[in-house]
Amino acid sequence: MPANVHSAQVHMHLEIEGTSLPIAQLGPDFLILEQTIQHPATHGEIVLQIDASKRRWKVSLPESLAAAGQRTVIKG
Repeated sequence: MPANVHSAQVHMHLEIEGTSLPIAQLGPDFLILEQTIQHPATHGEIVLQIDASKRRWKVSLPESLAAAGQRTVIKG
C-alpha cells in the first residue's frame, strides 16, 4: 500500500511600504532576502503561507536591509 505523501507549498515575503520582497530563509531573529534592495531601518510585515494557511506579523528592522544572502536582523 503506497504511503500518503504531501509536500507543502511554502511562500514567504517581507512587505515594506507596499513592496513585496521574497524571503529565502527565516529564523527567529533574522531573515535572508532572495534579492538585494537598499533600504534603511524600518518596520515591515512578514507573510508566511503554507498551503492554504496564511500568517502575517509585524516586525521591526533595526538596521538597514542586508545584501541578498546576508542576514537582516528582525525584532518581532
